[in-house]
Amino acid sequence: MGGKMRKRLAQKGLEATDRLDLPPILAPDIPRMELYGNRAFYMDRHRGVLGYSTETVDINGGSVVVRITGRNLQLQAMTDEELRIDGIIEKMEFVE
Repeated sequence: MGGKMRKRLAQKGLEATDRLDLPPILAPDIPRMELYGNRAFYMDRHRGVLGYSTETVDINGGSVVVRITGRNLQLQAMTDEELRIDGIIEKMEFVE
């Protein structure tokens, strides 16, 4: 399936989710993020790491970039769909 077709199907899925008032977790291609205290961050449906250091990690979330800022940040696990960052997380923000 081509990228254009996938994008169109994802958009239709988002429209259906809005109309049916479904929780976002059921929507396709919308990243799900979990923060465990200030020690671990988990994200699925990401589209890659854009920048990485022990103080800042920028993650492509599709329509938004998620920036994790902290100390001693380590990319503990990463697959095509999921990633986990451990360390002392001081801030999580959405940037353009």
